[in-house]
Amino acid sequence: MKEVTFLDSRPIGIFDSGVGGLTIASEVMKALPNETIIYFGDTARVPYGGKSRETITKYSVQMADFLISHNVKAIVAACNTVCANSLGALLDKFDVPIIDVLNPGVLSCLSATKNNIVGVIGTESTIKSNAYENALKAANPEIEVYSKACPLFVPLAEEGWTSNSVANITADIYLQELIDKEIDSLLLGCTHYPLLIDCITHAAKGITIINSAVSVTGCLKEFLTENGMLSDNENAPGHTFYVSDDTVKFKRTCKSVFKKDFASIQVDIDKYL
Repeated sequence: MKEVTFLDSRPIGIFDSGVGGLTIASEVMKALPNETIIYFGDTARVPYGGKSRETITKYSVQMADFLISHNVKAIVAACNTVCANSLGALLDKFDVPIIDVLNPGVLSCLSATKNNIVGVIGTESTIKSNAYENALKAANPEIEVYSKACPLFVPLAEEGWTSNSVANITADIYLQELIDKEIDSLLLGCTHYPLLIDCITHAAKGITIINSAVSVTGCLKEFLTENGMLSDNENAPGHTFYVSDDTVKFKRTCKSVFKKDFASIQVDIDKYL
């Protein structure tokens, strides 16, 4: 086995439009317990799904710039809407390695499907971009992809309504169209959606659910390992959570995802780029 060299104790940066990226932060904490995380959630401007590509790019550049100001060694763009619309702009502008959520999810979906009929759900902007459909078909021209925008899922997740009757009915209505197409795999094209996993799983009985939070964490770990960028900090790392609006929703979701409280620090994100 190749010996791993520990070279980089700088933190990992993770950003998202709101609370959805906390699902990725949780997976990173489990898979890379020696790493320190700096998280930014744009809680003042969520949701991104109905915004223009120009606005999404502006916001994503601001968030990346904020994280870079904290000397992060890599950034996870934990927002599918950003990755579908603005990943190229981020890669062109910044030298820091940026791990996206789109491509790891695509690879997991390709591995999971048995009948080559898959569904993708996401925000209106993500679905409109055709980013997932194009990536899936580029890898497998025979695959059938049925996409569905689910704009109510993000506000439900932000509100904490993740498994009540409203969430269940919404999931049933959204997903029936895809179920009727006989999909065998469903790719969650938004990091908020794993917060609604109970109602999504209930509505899509017998269908494999692809949670990109797990996939992107694997890619991040592989990247850091191969490039000698893992931390050897054996003490419990201190994670820091920043938000553009210090909301009760963020605190509630932190408690739900991590099973413990994390304080958040409000910053003026407009000061960045």
